[in-house]
Amino acid sequence: MIEIWIKGGGEGESGICGHIERGCCGRGAEGEVQTLSGSMNPPPAGKSPERLAPRHKPRSLGRARVAAAGILSVGNVLNYLDRYTVAGVLLDIQQHFGVKDSGAGLLQTVFICSFMVAAPIFGYLGDRFNRKIILSCGIFFWSAITFSSSFITEQYFWLLVLSRGLVGIGEASYSTIAPTIIGDLFTKNTRTLMLSVFYFAIPLGSGLGYITGSSVKQVAGDWHWALRVSPLLGMITGTLILIFVPVAKRGNVEQLGGQLKARTSWLRDMKALLRNRSYVFSSLATSAVSFATGALGMWIPLYLHRAQVVQKTVETCSSEPCGTKDSLIFGAITCFTGFLGVITGAGATKWCRLKTQRADPLVCAVGMLGSAIFICLIFVAAKSSIVGAYVSIVGYFTSIVCVFPSSLQYVVIPTRRATAVALQSFTSHLLGDAGSPYLIGFISDLIQQSTKESPLWEFLSLGYALMLCPFVVVLGGMFFLATALFFLNDRTKAEQQ
Repeated sequence: MIEIWIKGGGEGESGICGHIERGCCGRGAEGEVQTLSGSMNPPPAGKSPERLAPRHKPRSLGRARVAAAGILSVGNVLNYLDRYTVAGVLLDIQQHFGVKDSGAGLLQTVFICSFMVAAPIFGYLGDRFNRKIILSCGIFFWSAITFSSSFITEQYFWLLVLSRGLVGIGEASYSTIAPTIIGDLFTKNTRTLMLSVFYFAIPLGSGLGYITGSSVKQVAGDWHWALRVSPLLGMITGTLILIFVPVAKRGNVEQLGGQLKARTSWLRDMKALLRNRSYVFSSLATSAVSFATGALGMWIPLYLHRAQVVQKTVETCSSEPCGTKDSLIFGAITCFTGFLGVITGAGATKWCRLKTQRADPLVCAVGMLGSAIFICLIFVAAKSSIVGAYVSIVGYFTSIVCVFPSSLQYVVIPTRRATAVALQSFTSHLLGDAGSPYLIGFISDLIQQSTKESPLWEFLSLGYALMLCPFVVVLGGMFFLATALFFLNDRTKAEQQ
């Protein structure tokens, strides 16, 4: 027989949970199991029960947490798959609804605007209510809206725009809350690993979005079918979250549960975050990343198609379905470089940590500054060599995927993390990809209006508009350098709290 001693609710109290055979763990009414004693006697006087605690957690519990993180990562893949399916069939949408570049860019801009407005609301809810219920409802909502939008006819382009705005609300709940659940399931290196897997879903899902949109459209002969794949998978994933993802206690793995029962007000949370200088500068840096990736992700496949029209290797699309080769290649590159970027960035960060504790923001800064060079090479190479343009795209995405959002988990206390993620999401979208797709399309249309109508000027005008991206990326690199100056101090403050 083995006695189980637990730490009780009162200060300095302890008691017997019960006698069980074969040595098992139990949980008290007010506290968690602290020790296993091999005798019938309580721990010696003066000895803390915590010192006799088992060193390892049950394997089944660890597997359950890993499975939960895997399901949440799959949901993140579907979020971005749905988001970029539209970009994969953008040329068909332009032909179907008869809209110009600015109209096509409006689809992504409306989506991001609704996303960023909803994110702070879900951040507030995520710090106070059942997170997995909110996640599942968000997935079910955007899945239903996306499926319904696949039946919109050519007279109702405004309805397609509205539906993308509603999808943004559903996806905001997921992107804001899911990483905070992973943060509360794991700690230290394991947390960083799991969050890296979760955020690897961004390039993977984005690439699969291009591939899914192009492939399904080609097989079905109708781009509308491309919008019916992600909703089905989304419904399945939402159900799995309800069943298998645990209700993680905020700060539990960091042994802070008892210290975090009293919550601060939303206004106080916001003030604390705005005083966190590394958080502010990293938010500005991710805004620059968002601006560039949002614009390039939306327009590069169409830009490369126009480049091939100018080089007379393909014909201009005049009827549906349009060619899918560029979207397929771009999607495959996004998936591959996402994986390569995560591996390269993780290796570089691990090596740099041997030299400095500011490795994370410094690696991100170097990666962003290097990516600006590759963006310029895309436009130089596209004029004469599509292969050269694709090589430059590989270099860009490999460099830009160095950003590690997991550092946010270390400079913000657990009860403030959902709000922090939501505010950073709001800022990065407001200053980044909320306006960049439409802005690039607007500048492109403006240049075309001042020139003669021709395939050459359609290609050049879009390229000139996209040249805004490298300047923004360089600015983002500077913000990451500023983050490195305050990172250690802010991390220490969060640990002390």
